[in-house]
Amino acid sequence: MNRKYLLLILLLVFVGYAGWIFSDSVTPYVGIAEAREAKSNVQVKGLLDKNGPAPHMDGEEFVFVLQDEDTLETMTVRYHGGKPDQFDQAHHIVAIGKYREGAFHADKLLIKCPSKYESAK
Repeated sequence: MNRKYLLLILLLVFVGYAGWIFSDSVTPYVGIAEAREAKSNVQVKGLLDKNGPAPHMDGEEFVFVLQDEDTLETMTVRYHGGKPDQFDQAHHIVAIGKYREGAFHADKLLIKCPSKYESAK
């Protein structure tokens, strides 16, 4: 009987640990206003702001301005890395990170380019 309880406890500990690890890796999509208020990492989707400053390198960070499609609100994004491939052809940009010190500090960028198959639709 003790062995069954030990296995049950180990299973519950494993499931709890797996859930904790999974919840830590989930980053929700939010708008720019919500990204400014978030306490943890989030994903922000938007367009490159054509009216803002041109994307550029600032030391080891790639800096650009992201614009929300719906609200047209803008936010400076500081990506910790170089300019991503196909950035100039980007249809949408998803920045993953946290807002602090007056800018969104992104650890990852997802560049969504228009599909070459869209014209076939």
